[in-house]
Order: sequence, then structure tokens, then C-alpha cells
Amino acid sequence: MGNAVENTEEEMSRVMEKRKEEEGVGEEEVSPIEEVRLTVTNTDDPSQPVWTFRMWSLGLLSCCLLSFLNQFFAYRTEPLVISQITVQVATLPIGQLMAAVLPKTKFGIGSRKFSLNPGPFNMKEHVLITIFANAGSAFGSGSPYAVGIVLGYGWAGLLRKYVVEPAEMWWPSTLVQVSLFRALHEKDHNERSFSRAKFFFIAMVCSFAWYIVPGYFFSTLSSISWICWAFPKSITAQQIGSGMNGLGLGAFTLDWTVIASFLYSPLISPFFAIVNVFVGYTLIVYAVIPIAYWAFNVYNAHNFPIFSSHLFTTQGQPYDIRSIVNDKFEIDYDKYYKQGPIQLSVFFSLTYGFGFATIAATLTHVLCFYGREIMERYRASSKGKEDIHTKLMKRYPDIPSWWFYLLLAVTLLASLLLCIKGKEQVQMPWWGLVFASALAFIFTLPISIITATTNQTPGLNIITEYIFGLIYTGRPIANVCFKTYGYISMAQAVSFLADFKLGHYMKIPPRSMFLVQFIGTILAGTINIGVAWWLLTSVNDICHPEKLPLGSPWTCPSDRVFFDASVIWGLVGPKKIFGSKSNYHALNWFFFGGAMGPIVLWLLYKVFPKFSWIPLINLPVLLGATAVMPPATAVNFNAWIVIGTIFNYYIFGYRKKWWQRYNYVLSAALDAGVAFMAVLLYFALGLENKGVSWWGTQGEHCPLATCPTAKGIVPDEDYCPVH
Repeated sequence: MGNAVENTEEEMSRVMEKRKEEEGVGEEEVSPIEEVRLTVTNTDDPSQPVWTFRMWSLGLLSCCLLSFLNQFFAYRTEPLVISQITVQVATLPIGQLMAAVLPKTKFGIGSRKFSLNPGPFNMKEHVLITIFANAGSAFGSGSPYAVGIVLGYGWAGLLRKYVVEPAEMWWPSTLVQVSLFRALHEKDHNERSFSRAKFFFIAMVCSFAWYIVPGYFFSTLSSISWICWAFPKSITAQQIGSGMNGLGLGAFTLDWTVIASFLYSPLISPFFAIVNVFVGYTLIVYAVIPIAYWAFNVYNAHNFPIFSSHLFTTQGQPYDIRSIVNDKFEIDYDKYYKQGPIQLSVFFSLTYGFGFATIAATLTHVLCFYGREIMERYRASSKGKEDIHTKLMKRYPDIPSWWFYLLLAVTLLASLLLCIKGKEQVQMPWWGLVFASALAFIFTLPISIITATTNQTPGLNIITEYIFGLIYTGRPIANVCFKTYGYISMAQAVSFLADFKLGHYMKIPPRSMFLVQFIGTILAGTINIGVAWWLLTSVNDICHPEKLPLGSPWTCPSDRVFFDASVIWGLVGPKKIFGSKSNYHALNWFFFGGAMGPIVLWLLYKVFPKFSWIPLINLPVLLGATAVMPPATAVNFNAWIVIGTIFNYYIFGYRKKWWQRYNYVLSAALDAGVAFMAVLLYFALGLENKGVSWWGTQGEHCPLATCPTAKGIVPDEDYCPVH
């Protein structure tokens, strides 16, 4: 095996040397990132047209459809994210058909000439169509919080030179699109193996065909928790074994939507990031939580389920939020004191603690390990070392800075007017918007750097909620608005920067990128609002799991966490939950621990520079490993880690040629096949409420996992139905 690896490495080295000779690329211009060298071509054809009728028509249609479908499926128990990869696949044959049938006659408007069919459907048109479709999503083609995310363009425009142009900022997720675009458009000269296009379509058909099993006929395959089956009457065993409501020991899945739903495709995350997630997840879920729950009964943990995002009373009953809210959506303190303080499950409470540590660690990690590079880029951004991709992009006119400044100013002004004129509905004062914008701008750079190098994005939501909850307590809507402007504008900026990097690799004119992103965001945001309103008013008992039929997918896990967060931070406020006299005040020490961690690692690396593995310990990723839990569950992590290790360690290390040729293409095929089948299932069967009811469609069969274990606590049958 070792000789095979060495031979592969030597062969790859010869290939790269030959490519550099053919393309005239000097050693100093080659990307320092191996995955980029293996995936991105070092050439460009500036003659390819991009502003075509095909691009505009398919781009607008794709943007509308993707926005509709992602908002539509965002309320599922396992939220299905239909990514831009699906658009890549679907629009290729349509674009090629348009190139074959549209007239080539040229039309004139003044001195300008154009044609509905300027030639073959090219790769740059295709790239702009997919970016068009992805423009209205938060990150990774999900559904955004609000149209206010346009604010993120300003931050993205100001930071492009620091996180798009440098070769070290390689944005792993973009390589999936690059690989697929090349597979779909370039002629494959390797006759001894499957072409990447043929491999893609075969894998997509297999993914499409398989998903009908876990997606319709046998939904229990989405979370196979064998410990629950082995111990059907043990609460503790089911708390340990449940992949959906427990620690998920041994739980696994045969459903790609579960593997990729919250953490995205494991095939596109670099192995060192997977290791950081694995270490953080293992320490938190299989060390910290069991010790806190069973050994020390931290925060009266036995009174509540071990894994839950719900809010409880001291007696372990669901907290009645409606009873403490007045007609103005503000807190009624008399009724709050009567019902008692809000209690959290031990997992939910410690998740907030690790969230505090993650935010603090993000700042000090970037400062210690990337501070000098950032300063160098700031002082001489246009004179620094450039790789071949940055040099090729210099031939296109750059986006004028005033475009971003103007958009930022207009967005802020419109938002300020909304806060002033609609202060009774919004609840947020004008200075709250200014403060939120400042927070978003401060955190966009460090979080972009983390994303660009690890493919993991630490969230800013906790810190925005915490800070504003301290300043402006008792107004949940104001807290939600502050969170939207402070967190989602940052998340959208990261998404825009990722798209800019894709355009950078694919040599798309920057001004074309900007206009497509801007128009797509406005259009998609409007559609998102309409779809959300339609679903909330037409689906009976949506987002109320206790009232929905067994097995119904419309449980809204992300929205439940969002609602509970608005209660914790906005309605009740952090002073009463995390203040010095509260039950959870000790969690504030996580801020200090998170801030000190990267500093200690950096000092160790300075003292022991031969330990090259030290910089690979990424504490923001490690500490934030469980940031999406809840709503993500243990089975999501188990499957993601295993699959990611197989492909990005074993196959990348021992079958590198296969990995280079097929890895990203396989990721795209799995996403696309599942997306197409899920849409087909809903519109063919879901609209008519036609389902299959048997043992295999009754969930994971771990009903006792949601039970408290304290003596004298009478569990509510909504979350402990068998007790």
C-alpha cells in the first residue's frame, strides 16, 4: 500500500509539473493548497460571453425555484437544503437545448449588438446561473431570516481583498462547484475510466432511486438506534442510544439528508476540520454531558430530558410562554415570577456555554494565527504575492468601491427609517441597528477566515442575542431584529464571499458577479416571505409536533430553537438566566476559557515550532462542534464524521487519483438525486396526504429517550408518551 501511495504521489507531481509547463505558470504562482491545484484550472478564456439571454432567463427561473423550495422544505424535521448543485445539473441540458434551437440573428439597440444565441452554452454562463440561484440564501442555500441580509453586501465588498484574493483563503466548499462545472463542460480525455459526467449521472440516479426508501417507505432508516431496540423499557439505555433525542451511541443512518442536513456534505470538508469536529463532539457529547447528567446532576439535570431544546419549569413541565407575555409582546413580570424561572436541559444549557467559548475563541484564534497576514494584506494588498488565479482576474474591471458604500448606506438608511417609523412593531430603537451593524462588521472578517480555511462557520447569533438582551430586556421582537441585522448580515456576507471565490476560480467578471448576486437576493427574499406566509397559514398545526400526526415532517426544529432563543434572550433576558444571581451564571466563564485557549496554543507553537500539528488544532471549530445541536442531533454527527473520514482521509490518502476525479462529483450527485426525489415525493404524494403506515414509518422507536429520570417528577405525555 505504501509503494502505491508513493507512486501516486510521484505521478501527481509529474502531472502538475507538465501542467505548469503547458500553461506557463511559474512555481511562485501555483496555489499552495493541494486541493486547489488538483481541482482548479490555471487558464482562462475571456472571450466567452456571460451577459446572455440564456443566463438571464435560466438565472431568474432558478432563483425563484430554489428560493421557493428551500423555504418550503425548511420546516422539515430533517431540513432539506436543495443546493445550487441541483441548479448546475438541471440547467445544463436546458442551456444546451437553448443553444441548439434559439435563433442566432443579431439585434441592435443603438450601437450595441446582441443575439439570443451567441454560441455554445459556456461554463461562465453556467456559473452565473448557479450564483443567481444561490444569491438569496443565508449560507449553503438555506432559507434566510429576512430581506435585511442585503446589508451583508457592504461587509463582503469591504473584505474581498483579504479573504478572496489570497491563495491561502481557499474556501473548500467552492471546489465542489469547480469540479462539477469542469466535469459537465470539459471533454474527458481519459478513456480508461468513467468520465466524470457519466459517473455523476449514474451516482445521481442511484441517489434518486434510493431516497424513496428512507424518504417514504422505510423512514426508520433515517435514524437506526439499535440500543433502543435492545432495551425497550430502559429510559437510560434510550437516552444513551437515541440518535434523535439522546446521545446517539451507535446510532447510524442510511439517509443522505440526515448525513448532510445540518453540517452539509462531509465529502467537502478537509480532514483536519473533521478531526476538530470529531474531537469537540466526542468530548462534549460523550464526556461532558454524561458526567454532568449522571455523575453530578448539574442544574437538576434529572428533572428534564437529557437532550432537548424545550423550556421547562422547575418541576420538569413544559414552560407556558403564552402566560407571561402581554398584548404588546413584552414580558409580564408578575406572571413570570408566579410560574418561576425558566429551566433548560443540561445539553441545551451547556450548548450555550460552548457557544460563548466559540465566539471568544474565534477572535483570539484569528488574531494569533492570522493577525500578521491580515495586517500585511491591509498595508500592501495590491502589492502582495499573487497566485495565477488572482493574476488572471486582473484583466477584468474590478467592482468600484463606491457601489458597496452606496448599497450599504441605502440599506442602513432604509432600516433606520423602519426602526423609527415602525418602532411599536419592531421594538428595536435606531441605535440598536447601528450597534448590530457594528458587531456584524467586526466579526465578518474572522469568521470568513475560519470558513475559508476549514469549511466550518462559527455562528454570531448567541453573542448578538446576549448583548442586546442585557441592554434591552423584555422585548423579544427587538432581540430577534437585532439578531437578524447582527448575525444574518454577517452570514450573508460570508455567503457572498464564497460566491466571489467561486467566481475567482472560474474567472467570472467581478461586476457581473455583483449584479447577479444583488438582483438574486432581492428576488429570493421576496419569495421567501411569501412562501413562509403561505405555509404558516395553510398547513394545519405546522411547527406543533405534539399536535401533528405521528411521522409528520413539519416539526420545524430550527424554528423551535429560534423561538426558544427569543424567549431566553429577548423576553426573559440574560440577566435572569445567566446573571450573577441566576441558576446558570457559571456559564459566563466559558467566555474567558474560549478566549484564552487559542492564546495558549499559539504560545505552545512558538515554544515548540517543530510541532507542526499545533496550528491544526482549530479551537473555534472544536468548541463550536456542537453549535448546531439542537436542532441537529447525534445521528447527524455520527454519520457525517464517519463518511467524511472515509473519503477525506482514506480515499484522499490512498486513492488520490480517484478522489481527485470523483470525490466532489459524488457529493454533487448525492445532493442532486435526493433533492429531485424529495420534491417529486411531496408533489406526487405529500399534497394528497398519501402515506404508508407500518412499523418502519414510526420513527426511531426511542420514546423513553425524552423522559426525565428524577424521582417524583411526573413527565408530560407530550414529550414522554410511554411513561
